Amino acid sequence: QVRLVESGGGLVQAGGSLRLSCAASGPTLSRYVMGWFRQTPGKEREFVAAITWSGQIIDYRDSVKGRFTISRDNAKNTVYLQMNNLKTEDTAVYYCNARFGDDYWGQGTQVTVSA
Repeated sequence: QVRLVESGGGLVQAGGSLRLSCAASGPTLSRYVMGWFRQTPGKEREFVAAITWSGQIIDYRDSVKGRFTISRDNAKNTVYLQMNNLKTEDTAVYYCNARFGDDYWGQGTQVTVSA
């Protein structure tokens, strides 16, 4: 069983930055692709970025390319999402995901970008 705990969300003005963290625990974490997703009310959860535990970046959502950076610290079992030049449309609940056949999710962290 994989457990994921997100932190780092908050309120920021457009153009600002935030760094989200996802602390992971559980067996054989190195098997999992780690990702960030986001969701706004009434919409489906959407992919943002993903990375393997070996550091290979899988992909980014087109709308965040050049602004967001996913990374990981294996020693801390933590995955990060650095978000720069935030836009109001980035406002959402951000979820950490671990995927290897099964999907595991964190509880989510709210990111609100004001104009």
